[in-house]
Amino acid sequence: MKQEIINLPHWLQGRFIILVGLMGAGKTKLGRIVASSINIPFIDTDAEIEKAAGYTVQEIFDRFGEKYFRDGEHRVIERILREQPAVLATGGGAYMDLKIRNAMNKQGITIWLRADLDLLVQRTKYRSGRPLLNKGNARKILAGLIAERYPVYAQSELVIDVSDEPASKTAKKIIDLLTNHDPNEDSK
Repeated sequence: MKQEIINLPHWLQGRFIILVGLMGAGKTKLGRIVASSINIPFIDTDAEIEKAAGYTVQEIFDRFGEKYFRDGEHRVIERILREQPAVLATGGGAYMDLKIRNAMNKQGITIWLRADLDLLVQRTKYRSGRPLLNKGNARKILAGLIAERYPVYAQSELVIDVSDEPASKTAKKIIDLLTNHDPNEDSK
């Protein structure tokens, strides 16, 4: 079956589609599906950081600490935002940095993939390479991250609630939201 390629609305031409949210929200999986559907590149910032550093995210945290990782993340995202527009899956902490958040909002449209605590716990339970979850009870850590980060994520231009439905269905909702969004309505 041939996949239908979706045409982007005029206002979105030349802009990044940036997915933000906590680990387990589906940024990478949904980003790949959306990028493929609209025929633009997909970039995962964690993968780009690993390429640039020569270490996995977990190794960077273990060897050099979170501040070192955030500094590298900052440089990588700034570089990416100067390149060809793509669907961009960001690490959960990237949008927390005001300078990065402003750059993302300037270069693209940010979409918060909002997920509830139970879903995030379920999705991250058996996945390694989540440095922030290695420090204790994952449910408590995720609840703390929700309290800290959701008010900031709420500054995203668009919000999609993610659930346990198939990723293809959620990706279609994201594409529909982008296709039907009028950014001029927000400034009225």
